[in-house]
Amino acid sequence: MPSPDFRIDRIRVPAALLLALLQRTPAIRVAAAASECVLESPFGAVIRAAAASVAALGAVDSMAGATVYTLSTNHASPYTVEEGSQIAAAVYTLIPAPTAPPGSWTVSGEIPPGLQFGAPGNSITLPGIYNGNTPALFGTPTAPGSYTMVLQAWEYANGMGLNSGTFNYQVIVTTTVTPTPTPTPNPNAPAFTTQPMSATVTGGTVALDAVATNSPTYQWSLDGLPIAGATGPICLISNAASAAGSYTCVATNSSGTTTSNAAAVGLTITTDIGRLINISCRAGVGTGSNILISGFVVGGAGTAGSESLLIRASGPALVQFGVTGELPDPQLQLFSGSTVVGANNGWAGNAQIASTASSVGAFAWTDSLSHDSALLEKLPGGPYTAQIAGQSGDTGVALAEVYDATPAGTYTLATPRLVNISTRVQVGTGGGILIAGFVIGGATSRTVLIRASGPALVPFGVAGTLPDPQLQLYSPSTLVESDNGWGGSQQIASTAASVGAFTWGTSPTKDSALLVTLPPGAYTAQVSGASGDAGVALIEVYEVP
Repeated sequence: MPSPDFRIDRIRVPAALLLALLQRTPAIRVAAAASECVLESPFGAVIRAAAASVAALGAVDSMAGATVYTLSTNHASPYTVEEGSQIAAAVYTLIPAPTAPPGSWTVSGEIPPGLQFGAPGNSITLPGIYNGNTPALFGTPTAPGSYTMVLQAWEYANGMGLNSGTFNYQVIVTTTVTPTPTPTPNPNAPAFTTQPMSATVTGGTVALDAVATNSPTYQWSLDGLPIAGATGPICLISNAASAAGSYTCVATNSSGTTTSNAAAVGLTITTDIGRLINISCRAGVGTGSNILISGFVVGGAGTAGSESLLIRASGPALVQFGVTGELPDPQLQLFSGSTVVGANNGWAGNAQIASTASSVGAFAWTDSLSHDSALLEKLPGGPYTAQIAGQSGDTGVALAEVYDATPAGTYTLATPRLVNISTRVQVGTGGGILIAGFVIGGATSRTVLIRASGPALVPFGVAGTLPDPQLQLYSPSTLVESDNGWGGSQQIASTAASVGAFTWGTSPTKDSALLVTLPPGAYTAQVSGASGDAGVALIEVYEVP
């Protein structure tokens, strides 16, 4: 697994700012991708260094004292890592912050040999007390096994304070021995380019992906026993509640056999389920039918009422990131069907917009007189489209963002959520490709269907479609998975039908799709022409129950 970038330890930026910028939105990363000079700027360097270490929030209730705390960590439990592979540092933060920092952490249990708790140059042995607000678990495990670490958080240093919080939370780090490679491996044998990812869920659908080279056949197994019918690159588990365990995939061709890494599917009980909490798309905005159109659906099985959403259209605000050719005067319109629900042409420094943006982790708009536009809406279940165009027919690069603005700590299983997002734009080359971001929040993994439609749009009368769309999924800058032609997959087709997506038929086309279960975190889906071609494409992300 990739090594963590410890440059974050040397960046003099408050941790709270990094969390606000990176935990809940890939918007800055989407904006930065428009220009290489952004990635080389000091602020771009902060983003690149911090993105590998910051991920989703998981709520844990305090058992003592009047204060109810939330433990922020970017490691799921259980967490699997290979022996000898450096882990991505697990950062722990107590929210709200201790009243008299630095706070402290009483740490008991055990961690794998080779790992440290604390900070580089200031770590402790277990059991012990660590003084500080943001300790981390880091290093390279040197021995396989199962280990349990228990944390107790305190408001004051040295394990003192009336409002301490003892958490019913265990970090379990399981290491596995990496198989010894064959001395003379056959280069024509299958080799996995995509390994299945472990997932912790409350139930529902789980999709495990394993892709190998050299034209193999596939066979999936659960706890060492072959699964009937699971003979493709996707192992689709329709009811994870009855199928938890360890999954592996064997790829075979005439030259040999290769076994994938093991992926653990675990179950947990929580109301803080994995869900889409932010979407964004950066694209060039033209005129007429080439404006930026982003669609989303509010709902979810068993939900009722309305969802609070912050919707933004950034043009001038992108200049601070070095983006050139920005849309000077973005007009934002929100539609329900053909009815205009809201419209804005210049946010005018609205205090409620600014405070909500800060609470959801959106990057700050620093100019209250800018022509960037925003809406704060409470929307009932249903489909909506946000349209961004130049107010006076102007053109340029714009960023569309939709944030779940449900107040922290109030989400329940009955609260409506974002269940589908889509954006249709003109896809070019280089910096003009389609870049869409989304964030999975909550404490569990979420299964999503991601589609990039080009030829599939022709039956709807769309002219100039992208002939050969290639779909790549990143987290945050690491390629998670890619597809270039869905191949008529029955699993993709049936899942698309189950979530209400328009049909691609059953025959292979050059449209691309991914069906995958992802842990909480920020992701970007990039659509480009596989051979440098250009044209209109539609990207969609669906929650799969």
